[in-house]
Amino acid sequence: MFNRTRDAPMSTSCFDREDETFIVLINHEEQYSIWPHWKAVPEGWKAVEGVRGDKKTVVAYVDGAWTDMRPKSLRDWMAQQDAGAAAEGSTAAAA
Repeated sequence: MFNRTRDAPMSTSCFDREDETFIVLINHEEQYSIWPHWKAVPEGWKAVEGVRGDKKTVVAYVDGAWTDMRPKSLRDWMAQQDAGAAAEGSTAAAA
């Protein structure tokens, strides 16, 4: 009798392989991803120059570089809100 778990060939994602070589990608929102070096870079992403290695190496780079998980557009919007509130506060204090 065929046992699906025991007899089926193992199918693993290239992202799960420890011997894979990865690069780091970044998009316009300054979000990061690791990517197999041999796969085409998806539209909207670009490779971070000089970052290539095993999974542990590229994940360590992403951990150090991507310190704020919020998309850039949200960070920019929040900064504008803070600047507007600060300007309103200084105008009210001067009056």
